[in-house]
Parts: sequence; C-alpha cells; structure tokens
Amino acid sequence: MTAAVKRSSIFAKATAAALILTAAAAVFWQTPAVSAEDAVVIPPPAMDEKATAGPEKAFFAGGCFWGVQGVFQHVKGVTSAVSGYAGGDRDTAVYEMVGTGRTGHAESVEITYEPSKVTYGQLLQVYFSVAHNPTQLNYQGPDSGTQYRSTIFAENDMQKKIAESYIAQLDKAKVFPKPIVTTLETGKSFYPAEDYHQDFLTLNPTYPYIVYNDWPKVENLKRLFPNLYSEKPVLVLAANKS
Repeated sequence: MTAAVKRSSIFAKATAAALILTAAAAVFWQTPAVSAEDAVVIPPPAMDEKATAGPEKAFFAGGCFWGVQGVFQHVKGVTSAVSGYAGGDRDTAVYEMVGTGRTGHAESVEITYEPSKVTYGQLLQVYFSVAHNPTQLNYQGPDSGTQYRSTIFAENDMQKKIAESYIAQLDKAKVFPKPIVTTLETGKSFYPAEDYHQDFLTLNPTYPYIVYNDWPKVENLKRLFPNLYSEKPVLVLAANKS
C-alpha cells in the first residue's frame, strides 16, 4: 500500500481512529516543533522576473501537497493555492490512481500570485527553502514514489530560465549538502484535487501528519521570510463559497 493510499484510508475512517490520532497530535503540539525536513537558509535568485501587473500562475510539486499548499497559502501576494495533480493525463488525475505512482502525475500546487507583490523568484526561494527538500529523489519525508517528486512545472520560457538559473546558482553555492534533484517539466496540464484535500492543513491542524511534517514549514516561513508571511491563509473552499 502506498503512502498516499494510507493517508487516504486513515482520513476516510474519521471515527474512533480519528479520536486516537487527535489525542496523539495533542502530545506533538505541546512539544517543540520538529519536522521531518529542516528549512535551509538560501540566497534570493540572481535572475528574477520584473514586477508587473498580474495575476500569474506557478506550479510546484514537492511531496505531499497538503504541506506545499499550506505554505504558499501563507505567502503575501498569493491569491490562491490549489492542491492537485500535474504530469499525467486528465483521466488518471484521481488520488487513488496517482498514489500508485504509475500515472506520471505528481502531487502539485497551482499558485496564483501578483508579481507586483511577490515575484516568481521569491516563490522559488520559499519553495526550495521551506516548502520541501529539493535533494530527495522521488520521495519527500515519509512519502515515496514518483508522485512525490520535486518538480517545477514551468508555465513559459521565462519561468524555465529563472528556475534553471536558480538551481545552478544554489548548487554552485552548495547551500544544500547534496545536489538539487528538482526537475523541470513543461507543457503539462494541472488538475485540481478532490475537495477533501483542499485547505487540509488549515482544516486539520492537529492531524499528526500535519503537526509533524507541515506546521513546522509554515513556522519556518514565518521565521525566515517575515516580510512575505501572511498570518491569514488564502483558502480554496472559502473562495469557492464566495
């Protein structure tokens, strides 16, 4: 059973097991934040886009989309962050199918942002620094498989050039103990994930997986990027209801 299917199974049961998980989370919550992945202080990109009137979109994959979405929902200038799938076909953009690791999809996040408030390069800095570990090949923390790969789905040539330049810059500076394995994919469509995956971090703050793996990422965003951090997240389900 893949890690994705396990997460789905646990989530679906939400009865006695949920009570046990919540109690366990309370123990985690009272201890200092310790994450499966530590944040890394990195320089801003030497190449970046010009601050223009938006909106624009960026697509990042870096492990379970719960945490990646949760981080970018707290970035100023981001107006939307949607969990979903990219890299495969529309017909296989289903959580249980993606979890097999055979669809070509990666759990991804579609980010809509205002370049006048936060640039593509700044989003990349957050992505590489706190949202995930870009040196892990086809896994992220406790989750393994190509569906958890570190991938940037570039929207255009500009994004591709900025991302390529930044990866080369970070590797040359040796800010990570191992080379960056993040891949660049182009021409791929994004498909939103099921509603129960949207805003998962905000809606399930004491869920053990979130407490251990993802809340520390949000705290690291607040600590390392105070000028970019927004206390109030932009939520998908709230936007859908408005």
